[in-house]
Amino acid sequence: MTDFSIDQLGVCQYPNPLHRLLNFSYRAEHERLLLQPEVHCQDSGFALQTTETLELAGPRELLFFEASKTRAAIVTCGGLCPGLNAVIRGLVMQLWHVYGCRDILGIRYGYHGLGNQGSEPLVLNPDLVSGIKANGGTLLGSSRGTPATPELVDNLQKRKIDMLFVIGGDGSMRGAEALWDEVRARSAAISIIGIPKTIDNDIPYVRRTFGFDTAVAEAVKAINVANIEAKGMPNGVGLVKLMGRHAGFITATACVASGNANFCLLPEVPFSLEGKAGLLALLEQRLANRHHAVVVVAEGAGQDLVQGVGQDASGNAKLGDIGSYLKTRITEHFSKLPMPFGLKYIEPSYLIRSAPPTAFDQLYCDQLARAAVHAAMAGKGGMMIGDWNGRLTHVPIRALRGQRRWVNPSGELWFSVRENTGQPQLMG
Repeated sequence: MTDFSIDQLGVCQYPNPLHRLLNFSYRAEHERLLLQPEVHCQDSGFALQTTETLELAGPRELLFFEASKTRAAIVTCGGLCPGLNAVIRGLVMQLWHVYGCRDILGIRYGYHGLGNQGSEPLVLNPDLVSGIKANGGTLLGSSRGTPATPELVDNLQKRKIDMLFVIGGDGSMRGAEALWDEVRARSAAISIIGIPKTIDNDIPYVRRTFGFDTAVAEAVKAINVANIEAKGMPNGVGLVKLMGRHAGFITATACVASGNANFCLLPEVPFSLEGKAGLLALLEQRLANRHHAVVVVAEGAGQDLVQGVGQDASGNAKLGDIGSYLKTRITEHFSKLPMPFGLKYIEPSYLIRSAPPTAFDQLYCDQLARAAVHAAMAGKGGMMIGDWNGRLTHVPIRALRGQRRWVNPSGELWFSVRENTGQPQLMG
């Protein structure tokens, strides 16, 4: 069984300032959420699938930190994602207006801003962040990679930072776990709280990461444009490449939402170009019958057909360019056939990453930020805010090791894709 216990800096002894609100309800430590709530009904009653539980997020009655004397810091790491500014704003507003924390720093350009060569942090306050909620990008800047962990913790201590909010993806969460381990080794009283960010939506124990709703909405626009372009040509093909290194959630969800995709290619479902059941043959059939087609591919799909070289600054293997490869192979194939043909290639990745968040994502970012501040003030650390079965939870970052969320080829989402596109379970 996975250990979902949450580390605590020490005894909580300061009253939560929320006590001034009439009939306010605090979250007790023993209130937890079942990891798998499904039951097996039997003649004698029912049996739970598991007894593993997650700690529920929310304000605690007693705090570890005296809020008015606390220094908080916020850092955004990794690639851009819709909603980063909304989370920054939510953290500042919660710290300032609810807890009375007046000392808030914004670390510039990711973990590098905490290194010895980092820029001076921004001093954050409600006036500075009040108007950024609907903006794309991040007020603080971001970067990939990180200096040595001891160097980062040295600077956390030099700057007298009591709590650090890390907004980032799986690589950033690994960095946050390393920071926490070093903090604990030094017996330092610094809370490290993660707010998981990735539009790939592939972080375990998080049903939906912020920015995913926006990414799907923007991806749908690209698919619909590809459909219009394809219909505007004789035997036209619209080819769209979307993000998704190891998980095809954006691609699959956008294809279903749009309803205009005819082929959806994911990292989780292998496919072939050649053969009677290969993509090229199926594309021929589609054009013969309907005279246009839309192909949507996730960036991590078909990596057996292309080969990336090296690693990026976050330690991820560089992917081969499946979009350009498909564009070339499809064009070559149909140029040899006695039929008119045209292809339009659309790759909206940076348009999606930098898009302003939808209202739905803005609300969700606010919720995540509030939960993160509650956890930090209560002296919790080495954890991130999760989203499980409709509730916000505390998830120890160590529980992520060796795990990843992915689209189940036998699950409901992939079934919905096939139902919408009409494509076979396997191509090849």
